[in-house]
Amino acid sequence: MCEQCTRRTFLGAGVMSGLVAAGAMSTHTHLLASQVAPLPPQEKARICVLLTGAPGPADRGWNTDPSQLEKARQVLADVEAKLGNVELIERQVHSPQETAAVMKEVGAGTPVLAINLHCFALKGVVQPVLDGQHPLVVFSLPASGHDWMYPMRWRRAGHRVTLLASSDYQELERAVRLLRVIPFMRQSRILLFPPAQGTAPACDPQQVKDKLGTEVLAVEQSEFDEMLAQVAEDAAVAEGQRWTAGATEIVEPNDEDISKAARVSIALQGLMERHRAQGLAVGTCMGWLDRGFPCLGFTRLRDNGLPAACEGDMDSLLTMMLFQYAFDKPGFQGNQTFDTSRNAVWTAHCTAPLKLDGAEGAEAPYLLRGHSEVGGSGCVPEVRYRLGETITRTKLVNLETILVSTGKIIEVPERSIRACRTQIVTEVRDAAKMAANWSRVLQTEDAMTLLHRVVYYGDHLQSVRHLADLLDLKVEEEV
Repeated sequence: MCEQCTRRTFLGAGVMSGLVAAGAMSTHTHLLASQVAPLPPQEKARICVLLTGAPGPADRGWNTDPSQLEKARQVLADVEAKLGNVELIERQVHSPQETAAVMKEVGAGTPVLAINLHCFALKGVVQPVLDGQHPLVVFSLPASGHDWMYPMRWRRAGHRVTLLASSDYQELERAVRLLRVIPFMRQSRILLFPPAQGTAPACDPQQVKDKLGTEVLAVEQSEFDEMLAQVAEDAAVAEGQRWTAGATEIVEPNDEDISKAARVSIALQGLMERHRAQGLAVGTCMGWLDRGFPCLGFTRLRDNGLPAACEGDMDSLLTMMLFQYAFDKPGFQGNQTFDTSRNAVWTAHCTAPLKLDGAEGAEAPYLLRGHSEVGGSGCVPEVRYRLGETITRTKLVNLETILVSTGKIIEVPERSIRACRTQIVTEVRDAAKMAANWSRVLQTEDAMTLLHRVVYYGDHLQSVRHLADLLDLKVEEEV
């Protein structure tokens, strides 16, 4: 097997065009490997909380009252403690001059959560936030003023603003989660085993840096091989035993297959720690069979909050990073296929996290299987996700558009017999329409780029729309 081949070799889809498109990234990131110093540990995401105006009487007027302000403050304190990785800097402002001073204090680019306390207070003090191009979430309680009308007007004027107009104070947690994505992406580093795959902008390190602030660092195969050779025997045995002990069934893999995959899993974790990286993309994973498939390692990383994308798919990886920072959940990256007779979409891949509920959640049941596309060799997980679960299917493409849809899991096979090992069948609104319009915003014939989406437990459609407002992205709902 060719060491540089990918799944697309087996699919028979335009390999050479994909390699040519990724060539610039392969060359550019090779230079980065020797030039970039290690990242410091991630710092807390600093978010400015602006209280605009002052509360008024509880029995009249278009304003909040003191009890509402106290409730908002308590919820935010609870959110700060719960998340543990955010620092909320609260300031109350009554004039644009006071706002300008606060923006200077918190620094350029610091995201802002504004809570309007009195009618037209926000409108009167917000201009320095907009002029400074700070990402802005406005939380507006009912009858707290008429300022709710303006945030989406500012968004349409080109500002990164979104609106949460609600009586539910828990929306404040949604606001903080979405705003922390921005500083965390700026602190993040991606390790790439070239070639990168996906849309051209996502495969360009400079465009990724310019849009999201995230660094992409190429990794030489020789560095990983060296780390793989240094994996301690007792660690490899323990990792293999962990996987076999947790499996409901071991089907094709033999002891050597499991041992190889366990060693790769440990080496990948070590590589991420060495480079202090927050994301991984392996563009040559189908050529790793001799050294051990990385699928168990990808699962381990994702379950521990480190997104990892197979086939070098940079669009899927960036999607996983955005969602990890927003919701603390890993994603299931997979290929799609349709069954319009059942109004359903299948998603299938041989890499899948066990903890779609998040790192603190329970592991899903899994089997250990051989990889389906190479004659059952190697060792990969076949994960059995929950029936009846609402899911979100999504992907950021071209660094400019988030593709998104929702559905419900209606079938999970007891043991897969075709396609990739982990499979879910999801009921959608209109499968025939979805199939006809699939990937219509993508100007490519590359099969992997067209096929892949990332699946999450839960309905995140509205959060995706808010996140797109904050990142200046378009949303394409796939229905």
